[in-house]
Amino acid sequence: MRGFDNRWKDFPDYILGITKEIWEDRGLGARMRDYYAPEVIVRMPGGISTGEPASTAATMSSLVEFPDRELLGEDVIWSGDTEAGMLSSHRIISTVTHAGDGAFGPATGRKITYRAIADCYAKDNQISDEWLIRDNGAVVRQMGYDPKDWARAKFEGGAGAPFTPAMDIDGPYTGRGNDNAWGQAYADILNRMMSAEFSIIPQQYDRACHLEYPSGQSAHGWAAADAFWLGLRAAFPSAKFEIHHQIGLEEALLPPRAAIRWSLTGTHSGWGSFGAPSGAEVHVMGICHAEFGPRGLRREWALLDETAIWMQIIAHTGAHSG
Repeated sequence: MRGFDNRWKDFPDYILGITKEIWEDRGLGARMRDYYAPEVIVRMPGGISTGEPASTAATMSSLVEFPDRELLGEDVIWSGDTEAGMLSSHRIISTVTHAGDGAFGPATGRKITYRAIADCYAKDNQISDEWLIRDNGAVVRQMGYDPKDWARAKFEGGAGAPFTPAMDIDGPYTGRGNDNAWGQAYADILNRMMSAEFSIIPQQYDRACHLEYPSGQSAHGWAAADAFWLGLRAAFPSAKFEIHHQIGLEEALLPPRAAIRWSLTGTHSGWGSFGAPSGAEVHVMGICHAEFGPRGLRREWALLDETAIWMQIIAHTGAHSG
């Protein structure tokens, strides 16, 4: 790969390799400076950070809280080339012990497994733009907390504001992915569901589909897909749905895959997955992966941070309501 260290055999190998070096092999300091641009921008549902020093500090703090974190790279769905730069959508399963005090509160000693997806733009061996979603709902539930109650406690404690488009910063990556047919197929499914056409599920999903949803939910079949997507859309029925990035990919030994980064921005005005309508203005950052088979969409992973959504609702309604 032109511009990248020649020890990486391909782009997924680079993404998987540097993740292990940084987190598990404690490759902080010089390694972080090697792999992250000085002005890297990292956007998460909980906020935005800029600069490699901020990313290094956040990594160290996380390792204090979860010192035995193991990051298992499930997949890297990617697009681009070495000339323009490449975008990876990296799906990760992490196993950790909550052994130290930190952002999630006093150490509980709990063993926790959760998923994250990171969309990273890399060129010349460095990441300069990133969008990261961690399944914080799964983390806090395994610690014994309700995500709404945990978000209320964070709000009362003066936590920073969750990410909204108004606080975004233009970064070096301006791409939208690629025009592969599988990415378009998945984008069409999401667009139709967000237009309240939930009949698309039995039409386009395999009847035995395997589904991985926020808060560590693992489910199967049409009814489970309907429950998740209908519950989300019903909570924000007039919110604007927007696809920001889509990738379709076909590779040897793997089924056709797609990665979509999207958002819902608007009013919490309906009964759905987030309780009674509050009238709060909410921004939902989402990333999904999908695999296709002979009978349609056979596996789907959808991630959003429900704690960041609850914080926006609580900021509107008041910390002690509900």
